[in-house]
Parts: sequence; C-alpha cells; structure tokens
Amino acid sequence: MVSFNKVILMGNLTKDPEVRYTPNGIAVASFSLAVNRKYKQGNELKEEVCFIDVVVFGKQAESSGQYLSKGAGVIIDGRLSQRRWEGEDGQKRNKHEVIAQSIQFLPKRSPSQDGGEKGDFVADEVGEDMPF
Repeated sequence: MVSFNKVILMGNLTKDPEVRYTPNGIAVASFSLAVNRKYKQGNELKEEVCFIDVVVFGKQAESSGQYLSKGAGVIIDGRLSQRRWEGEDGQKRNKHEVIAQSIQFLPKRSPSQDGGEKGDFVADEVGEDMPF
C-alpha cells in the first residue's frame, strides 16, 4: 500500500530552540510551535491553539539556534514521526513530533501591520486567505 507523510505548519515558537550535537557532530535543534486557528461558532469568534514539537537537523538546526527565539514566526515543511520508549518507571511512552525538512523564517511584524502582537502570525479560517 502507498503511504504519504507530509506536514506543513505556520506558527510561532513557544520558547527558544534547544541545540545539541550528536556524537558524530550533527546539530539537532528542538522547539515547540504554537499554531493558532480562529473559527466562528454561531456568532461567536473562537480561537484554539495547537502546540507541536519540532525537531530539525544539520545546518538548519544551527541556523534555528542562532536566529530564532521565542515568538518568532516560521513555516515548517516536514514529516510526522512517533518516538516510543520505556520510562524509568517501566511505563511505555510515546510522542509525536514533526521532523522538519525545511524551515522558512518569517519576518517580524509590527503591531501596526495587522493590529496584533509583534511576530504574531495567525492563519484565520474565517474567510481570509493564507498569506502564502
């Protein structure tokens, strides 16, 4: 059977990236991304936030650590991955995360551009088109 695993996300970092190196010297950066969704329920405008863990390798990991910080807007293109392990307490655990294949850094926005907070990139599903 044919499979397909592709993820594209646009959001803001919830904290500064953590960069570490493998024993072979390959950079690995990890961070969490907040992806906002606005929608209408009846006459009320609602918003939900999804927090997604992202991992990136190599030169992009180094660039992420150097140039990204909490609140920065990014577009992530990658794939969904699941890690499984057994905790110290013997419990089986698992975690889904996005393995980024490319990261596009978004420019900072000033509040005057969109009426929102600086760096706040929100995909509005109420009727506006996506900005890309």
